[in-house]
Amino acid sequence: MSGHKNSLTRWLIYGANGYTGELIAREAVQRGLKPVLAGRRRESVETLARELGLEALAFGLDDTEVLAKQIQGHTLVLNCAGPFSATAAPMMEVCLRAHAHYLDITGEIAVFELAQSLGFRARDAGVVLCPGVGFDVIPTDCVAAALKEALPDATHLALGFDSRSGFSPGTAKTSVEGLAQGGKVRRDGKIITVPLAYEVRRIDFGDGEKDAMTIPWGDVSTAYYTTGIPNIQTFIPGSPRMIANARRANYVRPLLGLPWVQKLIKAHIAKTVKGPNEEKRAQMPTFVWGEASNARGEKRTARIRTANGYSLTITGSLAVVEHLMAVQRAGGTYTPAQLMGSDLVARLPGSGPLLLV
Repeated sequence: MSGHKNSLTRWLIYGANGYTGELIAREAVQRGLKPVLAGRRRESVETLARELGLEALAFGLDDTEVLAKQIQGHTLVLNCAGPFSATAAPMMEVCLRAHAHYLDITGEIAVFELAQSLGFRARDAGVVLCPGVGFDVIPTDCVAAALKEALPDATHLALGFDSRSGFSPGTAKTSVEGLAQGGKVRRDGKIITVPLAYEVRRIDFGDGEKDAMTIPWGDVSTAYYTTGIPNIQTFIPGSPRMIANARRANYVRPLLGLPWVQKLIKAHIAKTVKGPNEEKRAQMPTFVWGEASNARGEKRTARIRTANGYSLTITGSLAVVEHLMAVQRAGGTYTPAQLMGSDLVARLPGSGPLLLV
């Protein structure tokens, strides 16, 4: 498929009526792309589609047969409907059957692991599965790949980012699910559960040194497939109070996992959380950092400044969509850096150069 045919290529944004899905749909139209907009809520999907002059579909993900009919005839699906713990599995399954590439903007470890487990099926179907084509995990994945190139025998990898951007409702709901599952790190190639804020250290993400704590970010899964480095941790900066609260949450974690508690917190989020507006996004760059070390104690550090997480999710996801429309790729499960190279993040608007020391 050549790049000129992309207006003829039927592709679909699922969850186009959500905060991030809508931003991606609007930018896609600005670029002359014509995605089909889809989601569970007919009214809001159709209203947006009318405004943008696009086709709309309304369907849920509960009935595989209905879902298969809706996806048939599309070459690619970009899933923007979180929490992806609920939407990724049925959508990946149907994409494999319909021979449609699957992309999403998740940061959820379980979704990345699911995609990896489907790698052979994807290869046989000629389908690209590439979850995490947003801020989770493009910047950190590219930093991981660059560090592996710089220090090929690395045994330990730490990644992280300093972002002051607010949450969208979907991101907030996902992080509440994450809290209940505890912290995650990769040790000797295996993902293990650890307490929240398991490790705290001082890190200069690119905007001065700060206290930072481990979080269960997607790279605990993806960076391993990108680099093969067996020990991986991911960090964000946190005030002493935030770190203390995270550690306190370890005691109530079993409660956080109860369905009714999750429902209560998510209902509160739906009412109170609104994603940042364009002006706010423009003022909030993100600082991304990584450090690799080998058995001899040699270290390499990488840093890059990027656009706000939501802005990067818009340009990053569409960069991958346009790539798959223009280039024939072998089927299989990919991370963003495996699919498009470690320089992908540096090519996105608002990104500074990737600096290695």
